[in-house]
Amino acid sequence: MRLAFMGTPDFAVPALRALHQAGHDIVTVYSQPPRPAGRGKKLRPSPVQTAAEELGIPVRTPLSLRRNAEEHAYFRDLKLDAAVVAAYGLILPVEMLDAPARGCLNIHASLLPRWRGAAPIQAAILAGDSESGVTIMQMDAGLDTGSMLLRDHVALTAHTTATTLHDDLAAMGGRLIVDVLSRPPFPGTPQPEAGVTYVQRLSREDGRIDWTRPAADIDRQVRALTPWPGTFTVLGGEIIKIGAVSLENSNLPSSVTQMVRIAEHGRINMRVVPGMVVDNQLLVACGNGTALRITRLQRPGRGMMEAADFLRGQAVTPGTRLGVEMPGE
Repeated sequence: MRLAFMGTPDFAVPALRALHQAGHDIVTVYSQPPRPAGRGKKLRPSPVQTAAEELGIPVRTPLSLRRNAEEHAYFRDLKLDAAVVAAYGLILPVEMLDAPARGCLNIHASLLPRWRGAAPIQAAILAGDSESGVTIMQMDAGLDTGSMLLRDHVALTAHTTATTLHDDLAAMGGRLIVDVLSRPPFPGTPQPEAGVTYVQRLSREDGRIDWTRPAADIDRQVRALTPWPGTFTVLGGEIIKIGAVSLENSNLPSSVTQMVRIAEHGRINMRVVPGMVVDNQLLVACGNGTALRITRLQRPGRGMMEAADFLRGQAVTPGTRLGVEMPGE
């Protein structure tokens, strides 16, 4: 089948490779332009562009597709059977949506109509969903509103992270899109109106930990937002990134919820509040009398490290408060 592929991040690469391996004629790949990256801020091509060039497929990187008549004409003249879109990052105008014979098919990383929008993988974990999956959708002019052609699901567990779910769904998307294109064209199933949810683009501020929330909520936040945009708190005036936490001690003993003994201060008792460290191994009080243990963290300018290694270089004593704002915040 004569195809164009449109995608940008790592999530889209397995689908591109799967289509190529299946023998489809991918005549061009669209990806977002190279961006400055690294300390030298050199332009770095997207993962999809890199993969396409390895496969010998020409790549186009327009800054925008809206009101881009020249690009619309080029796309139309490709005489495509279909275009496959996976996390491309640019809105396709109607002139391009309607150009291929079978239209444009989107690989969306959720079980539509739940989690339409830009960050469905993170949203499913944050919300504590029991499952996620991939929907192959016939694109229309709406935001993830097109008819569903094929879906598959995967269970979410207490250990699912954004990284593991991303990789599972990326592989699933490649398998499903090859399956859809192997079939004759068929009408999709309209998305039901019930159960529609949307997720907005994530920002760095979404990663700020609010220790007044229950430990289970914070655990989901860390698993959902690591590695991007990352979760963080404040320790001793520094922004500390949190890479992983554990709920093995999710409830504080009743005696500790009342007070914590600060040995180095001469047996002074202090009432436990959310964000307070309550032992020497980074057990932190959270909301509703719960607690979690920080197991991986990172200081500014350092690499992510295990908690034991962190504590060898910087002791964090019981009674220390996390999340205290830096001056000027």
